[in-house]
Amino acid sequence: MKFGQVEDPSKIDFTLPKDHSRTKEILNQNKKGLENISIGCAKWNKTDLKGFYPKGTKDELTYYATQFNSIELNATFYGMPTPEQVLTWKEKTPENFKFFPKITNTVSHFRRLIDVTDPVTNFATSVMNFNEKLGMVFLQLHDNFKPKDYDRLEKFVKEWPKEVPLAIELRNTEWFTDEDIFNTTCELFEANNITNIIVDTAGRRDMLHMRLTTPNAFIRYVGANAESDYERLDDWMKHLTKWKKEGLQNLYFFVHQNIEKASPLLSAYFINKMNEEWKTDLPIPKMATENTATLF
Repeated sequence: MKFGQVEDPSKIDFTLPKDHSRTKEILNQNKKGLENISIGCAKWNKTDLKGFYPKGTKDELTYYATQFNSIELNATFYGMPTPEQVLTWKEKTPENFKFFPKITNTVSHFRRLIDVTDPVTNFATSVMNFNEKLGMVFLQLHDNFKPKDYDRLEKFVKEWPKEVPLAIELRNTEWFTDEDIFNTTCELFEANNITNIIVDTAGRRDMLHMRLTTPNAFIRYVGANAESDYERLDDWMKHLTKWKKEGLQNLYFFVHQNIEKASPLLSAYFINKMNEEWKTDLPIPKMATENTATLF
């Protein structure tokens, strides 16, 4: 994932911003406590995650699911998944595994939310076959999808099938730099139970907001293949602990890298720290060459 890549990460201020005033109010509404933690990578492709799979691995997803409890499913962005394909993926994973499929680019990039009833219906019908293994669907809008097209976004949100949990990632800077637009959009998400995705990447600090619209934190973390990646994860751990105390219900945290083979490395570090501080028992991924040692 090269989105937000910079030549020199040492020149970037990676400080996490302060929470939006509404975030604590949203979290306080949840009285159930923390229900689910999903941490994973964006793909299970052996070429991208070089060195992660043991030699002779015949099925990458089956092995991946022994190391992680979730996947940010980008494969569905490039082609409409069929119900049969979804069932195949589902059956290869253990009981507690979760999928977070990205909505097909026909909806977001080619039609740009215009006349998308049929592809949305087809997509939702297919991914519902994940059943209990469906974590949350997410929509990633094009960088040039701007607030001038707010009406399209509003229509999409209001017509989205409510039985399918949805998160949305806005990418154009105008959504974030105009306070009135940002607040109006977040209020739309709140009213329709849409989770506002947080993106933490070096070259797009404008997208790093701390405005939750549901008690769910859906975070797409992009490392810079630098030592600072670990310090950034430490900062996220502190911030998520704060949110946990305030009422965080579900945490969905997906690790990307410009050089993706390092994603399991960062994930292992983050999961281990979470297990230590939160007393959780999440599986810690291992390198294929380290049958007993973890990746950090």
